[in-house]
Amino acid sequence: MSKYVIIGGSIAAIGTIEGIRSIDKDGEITLISDENHFIYSRPLISYLVQGKTDLKNMRYRDDDFYNKNNVSVIKGVRALKINHQDKYISLSNNESIPYEKLMIATGSSPFIPHIEGEEKVINKFTFMSLDDALSLQKAINKDSKVLILGAGLIGLKCAEAVNDKVKSVTIVDLADRILPSILDNKGCKIVQRHIEKQGVKFVLNNSITGINEHQATLKDNTVIDFDVFVVAVGVRPNISLAKEIGAEVNRGIITDKKGMTTIKDIYAAGDCTESYDITGEQNIILALLPNAYFKGETAGINMAGGKKSYNNAMPMNSLGLFGLHMVTAGNYDGEEYIIEKNNYYKKLIYKDGLLKGYIIIGDVNKSGIYTYLIREKVKLNDIDFDLIRDNPGLIAFSKEYRGTTLGGKKL
Repeated sequence: MSKYVIIGGSIAAIGTIEGIRSIDKDGEITLISDENHFIYSRPLISYLVQGKTDLKNMRYRDDDFYNKNNVSVIKGVRALKINHQDKYISLSNNESIPYEKLMIATGSSPFIPHIEGEEKVINKFTFMSLDDALSLQKAINKDSKVLILGAGLIGLKCAEAVNDKVKSVTIVDLADRILPSILDNKGCKIVQRHIEKQGVKFVLNNSITGINEHQATLKDNTVIDFDVFVVAVGVRPNISLAKEIGAEVNRGIITDKKGMTTIKDIYAAGDCTESYDITGEQNIILALLPNAYFKGETAGINMAGGKKSYNNAMPMNSLGLFGLHMVTAGNYDGEEYIIEKNNYYKKLIYKDGLLKGYIIIGDVNKSGIYTYLIREKVKLNDIDFDLIRDNPGLIAFSKEYRGTTLGGKKL
């Protein structure tokens, strides 16, 4: 009977379990997680703080998921070292777990920059995990002044989570715009204006040079008073376990299309890995929930002796901030087609006869059709692109696609 071990309890781990069980119904699966919680949705932690969801509804799978899939779970324990020659893992509780096939799904951790005086800050938090959210929730009240370092996705979701529960929210970022890794300049301005209308204050193109218990000093000598400080400047993939045993790593762990690392019988998936971006044609970190699941599922199938490749990954984000929805996908290198009116913004990017990427802010209905065109590398000459760039729903009237199936529906 095969012995599978999974390090990490994220969505990549769930994909791995379901991938294994689709092939091998009886093999032993052990999951090791340094958290004490059942698998939950990290993107939902902001809604938990807001009171829009609860712990039960944050779960990816039913309470009996592990039991149904015959998975032994070791919670609150860290994997310290992998011995890939003798095939066992040393744990922080002094136990050792043997394996035949191993999945590394260790995710990423918040990057904490050094700031002079940071040791004096009492109410200091990150905002990536359920424990982060629960701790922050306890620390805030209606009189709290919250200072967030970082105007990326994590920082903005934190601002959304606490804004209606505190006195003020101020966001500081070294960049000159918000969401710089997701949106273009125009898109950033639209979203920033919308968030500012909710009372959130931005201090951009600036940084914190010193901090104490209740005050932060910026590089331009501005002083900001606060009660609660949240660091949300980015994340770093947890690659140390793979790196220590000689697996190939770059910014993330390198895997092939089957999810295996450069060391036999050791696989990796999720935010700790790099994936091949079909739009940019390069390996990059794709810290995206669907990517983590599908890469984990692919690896699980191959770990159990099946055959599957994952070769259509690409950057994609779907999110809402203070009621404003946006979807982005692909990369932004190419010719542009732009529609802009009121709070609606659409940019389609195409190159070499293919749709390469898009940004949509506002009405994101049917944006999945653009995602399909990118992922499947549909030639724009084969469809009436002039028709669907304004209204993607009209793809059904494109002769080439009439009668085909898209998203489970016949066109």
